[in-house]
Amino acid sequence: MQYDYSKNKDEHPEPIKADLKGLIPEWLQGTLIRNGPGLFSLGETRYNHWFDGMALLHSFTIKKGIYFIVIQAFMYAYHICRDAITLPTGDWFFYLDCILFAILCFALPPIDSNLSVLVYLKSLITCGSDGSPPLKSAEVVCTVPCRSLLTPSYYHSFGMTDNYFVFIEQPLKLDVLKMATAYLRGVSWASCMKFHPEDSTLIHLIDRKTKKEVGIKFYTGAMAVYHQVNAFEDDGHVVFDGICYDDNSLYEMFYLDKLKEQMGADTVYCKPKCKRFVLPLSDMGETGEDLVKLKYTTASAVKEKEGKVLCQGEVLCDGVELPRINYNFNGKKYRYSYMCCVDISPVATKIVKFDVETKQKIEWTGGDCFASEPVFIPRPDAVDEDDGVVLTCIINAKPVQGGFLLVLDGKSFKEVARACIDVDFHMDMHGYFIPGSS
Repeated sequence: MQYDYSKNKDEHPEPIKADLKGLIPEWLQGTLIRNGPGLFSLGETRYNHWFDGMALLHSFTIKKGIYFIVIQAFMYAYHICRDAITLPTGDWFFYLDCILFAILCFALPPIDSNLSVLVYLKSLITCGSDGSPPLKSAEVVCTVPCRSLLTPSYYHSFGMTDNYFVFIEQPLKLDVLKMATAYLRGVSWASCMKFHPEDSTLIHLIDRKTKKEVGIKFYTGAMAVYHQVNAFEDDGHVVFDGICYDDNSLYEMFYLDKLKEQMGADTVYCKPKCKRFVLPLSDMGETGEDLVKLKYTTASAVKEKEGKVLCQGEVLCDGVELPRINYNFNGKKYRYSYMCCVDISPVATKIVKFDVETKQKIEWTGGDCFASEPVFIPRPDAVDEDDGVVLTCIINAKPVQGGFLLVLDGKSFKEVARACIDVDFHMDMHGYFIPGSS
């Protein structure tokens, strides 16, 4: 499939009614906001990497079973002082504030209902229970020294359970000295980042109550981790699942020149694996003993000398990225995840539902299409973990056909509906659903 990844996308500040095919559940009310690069040239400036493209937001609003789309470019280079569009309030439209857009596209829901972080507000978001600005009352929970001050590890995400944080200190490192002189040398910061396959990966487990790292030194082989699926505690263990790479070749694949090449079954790049690691909370045992006592996983944690524990992950499935779950199960033992399938290309052409217990995958594919990160929306008062719908934006590789918002049943993973739009909207990276009143 051929697709021009470097093409600048246009703003569409007016709402566009989508052509709805299928039946939308009546309980599904709200707005799906998605974010991704949409501008790759500005004047004389050209961007060489897809990740460097200026951000463009678009949203689908679901109200009384009717779909509308608002594509709002949030390109800071020449829209920094421009007000975002104001839509008339009423039955079919709602007001979107540009500042709210900016914050919500990065905000995450609370891990449970006990936290004082609220994201579904009609005003600006506050993180403190006293209503103070988010960063004003922020505190450092724990400091973990890196192995080398001149080559710190790259961090993209971390795991969190009720009682622990999980940080991955991977051998994908930033060279501080090279970064300090990058501008003078006329090179990008990307050239200052290097993967070191000869190094191990350290797994830091931090107690949220004591705000200190536990005494056990967990480590595994060299890997790069950008996205974690989930983490939870079970019978004296911390279990965390993440998307792991054997190197950092994924970053190289997203240079625009690389993306212009025809990609398919012969594409050579390090395919990601969804791995499960288990960290025992006690190191009581003999040297050489596997400390993992959970029966449902083949992941191991072998005790070594000097308080070290060598962890080997269980490969749950491969060729997947951009994982999402039912967020009601975040930080808890879960069963289902929804991911993009990248088995033959770093750009997803399929959406996958994965059952971590049975190891079964259900796929949706639309032919000459590119799929974005799936977002699971639970049905109100649902009992089953997968009772809900999955939303994802689909880009059609054929220029004569527009894209659409796809709605899949969370259980069967069959198509429920699609909202087609006659707009050339961009391929995005992440999405967030804001529930609305029904």
